[in-house]
Amino acid sequence: MVSLESRLQAAVGDKTAGALKRAFGMETVGDLLAHYPRRYAKRGELTPIDSLPLGEQVTIVAEVRSATERRMRNRPGVILEVVISDGQGALVLTFFNQKWRANELVPGRRGIFSGKVGLYKGVQQFAHPDYELFDDEAQGRLQAQTRSTEPVPIYPATSTVASWQVKKTVDTVLDMLDEVPDPLPESFRTALHLLDARTALERIHRPETFEQIGQAQETLRTHEAFVLQAALLQQREQVRALSATSRPAARDGLLARFDAALPFALTPDQEDVGERIAADLEGAWPMNRLVQGEVGSGKTLVALRAMLQVAETGGQAALIAPTEVLAAQHVRSIARMLGPQLAPELMPTLLTGQLSAAERRKASLRAASGQARIVVGTHALLSASTTFADLGLVVVDEQHRFGVEQRETLRAKGTAPHVLVLTATPIPRTVAMTVFGDLDVSTIRTLPAGRAGISSFVAPLAEKPGWFGRVWERIAEEVAAGHQAFVVCAAIDAEAAVKDDTADEPAGPSEGAPERTRWGVVQVQELLSRHPAFEHLRVAILHGRMPGDEKDAIMQSFARGDLDVLVATTVIEVGVDVPNASTMVILEADRFGVSQLHQLRGRVGRGAVPGLCLLVTEAPIGTPARERVEAVAATTDGFDLAEVDLELRGEGDVLGDAQSGARSSLRLLRVVKDAELIAIARQEAERVIAADPTLADHPGLAASIDRRLGVEERAALAKN
Repeated sequence: MVSLESRLQAAVGDKTAGALKRAFGMETVGDLLAHYPRRYAKRGELTPIDSLPLGEQVTIVAEVRSATERRMRNRPGVILEVVISDGQGALVLTFFNQKWRANELVPGRRGIFSGKVGLYKGVQQFAHPDYELFDDEAQGRLQAQTRSTEPVPIYPATSTVASWQVKKTVDTVLDMLDEVPDPLPESFRTALHLLDARTALERIHRPETFEQIGQAQETLRTHEAFVLQAALLQQREQVRALSATSRPAARDGLLARFDAALPFALTPDQEDVGERIAADLEGAWPMNRLVQGEVGSGKTLVALRAMLQVAETGGQAALIAPTEVLAAQHVRSIARMLGPQLAPELMPTLLTGQLSAAERRKASLRAASGQARIVVGTHALLSASTTFADLGLVVVDEQHRFGVEQRETLRAKGTAPHVLVLTATPIPRTVAMTVFGDLDVSTIRTLPAGRAGISSFVAPLAEKPGWFGRVWERIAEEVAAGHQAFVVCAAIDAEAAVKDDTADEPAGPSEGAPERTRWGVVQVQELLSRHPAFEHLRVAILHGRMPGDEKDAIMQSFARGDLDVLVATTVIEVGVDVPNASTMVILEADRFGVSQLHQLRGRVGRGAVPGLCLLVTEAPIGTPARERVEAVAATTDGFDLAEVDLELRGEGDVLGDAQSGARSSLRLLRVVKDAELIAIARQEAERVIAADPTLADHPGLAASIDRRLGVEERAALAKN
């Protein structure tokens, strides 16, 4: 007998186990049995060969007449062709590179054959059919009659492991499988009218009727939701079991001085989220909070207030940003917000890979000595040579750009530091629950007063090619009015077909869009250099492959107003703040995701100047690519767009590469469709974890979490 934890080799032998590991990464019996059929075919009623319908799935009883091999013409390999007959008609079975089947399919053997009817050179055929040969003719015919109504599972397959091979291996393993402990509490399972775990596995892989499949899928879908939520909540409890240094704010301390000097009032949301963070920082365990808020909603201010509270107790804060441009800008805006009194006390320090060796040494020394209470950087913060005197707070800006490994590397430089994760990509509730279920989530919805807002329009070149010229005239008009403009491209050089490695969703051809990128930064620069309206305009380019100091110099120059138009890749997507920038043109907008378009658009309309965003696309009406662009033009509410994005793209893309393996490996669970189930599962998981945090009384659930997450993914979750 085998259990779900057993190694595959023990159940199916080295050769098969090796093939499954190479094809699907399977290592255990549980991995194999979690490889569910993607659909089920009908075997079809027993049909005489001479009346087989082309293209249909059918089942026949027939006798082998001949088996011959022939070499393939255009590629290496052998085709085995087996002629079978039921006495009224004949049919050819074809098998590629499976010579061994000739030992079974010898003339005279009878059996049941199932497959899809195809035609090759005028002859009917089955390619790689399912078959079962009879030992006893009468018994076999009876069995064939019964089995003609059974569903045929079709598994996800590869070029090396076919669906029928997976099916055969699954059958072998199910016959050897021992008891399967149930991850669901008995009362929860019966309340939802679900199957026990063993029956669910049996019925999803070997259903006798189509009716059995639905209940099996529902049971296993609930297992996924419940096990994932329990794992996330257990992780949250483990973080809460750590003891953190309490960081209370003093009555007349740094935070109070900062607030007193603020020239404006905090928004209600900033106040509310700030109070929660302040309480977290005084708590007995490390804060683990995600703050999501619209572009420009003031998340950086909220994070800075948390940094000041930590600094009051002698602690340091490290803010990690995804790009050099953004890190440099954060340091400047933090110094500006702190003002001439507080900035010298806190000494905000930049630490990036692009600094000269001497500057980097100086910055590292400030961090190590504790002189710099606020250190802002890119991946350079993660290097072994970067140390801190007392790291009390880790702030991760735009967390979707960082893997859990990187976050943990930074976190490990302190003793159970508090963690604050910021994102300007609004997260639908179900995604937040599924991906960030171990974090406390806060939302800033209100925008600061005095924002002029953004108007967005689609420039549909498929129907109105003449609008392309008008786009450039519109930019020139805005510059003439004393404003500045961004032009965003999906690539650096379209001719070289170089994808921009700074994009969070690399641009690629989307449905209804041209086959390749037409407009890169290089091509737009060339076009504008010849455009009469741009003759006296100051135009510069910016992309991720430029040296850091050059990028920073261009960005500062644009911020000062020394440049009129900045032609850039998505390197400007996050955090770049130029209040005088009124216009953004996004070329080939259909090559970007909904959330990315929303992020990019947030770079304009940040001050008292009204923002204008022109989404230029050649995608035809009715295509998914065009729908995305139209959705962004229709609303500036990022939370509405997040839901639209989820509907348009499906959660596979939204979850990204899983924010660590556990969360992306959803098999049956669908974040959009199963929102209600996820909420129910979370409620039950909260009840179980609260009563039994170590799961000592729930061995089936504990085993499922271990098995489902695996060692690596558990480590990744622990680092979240």
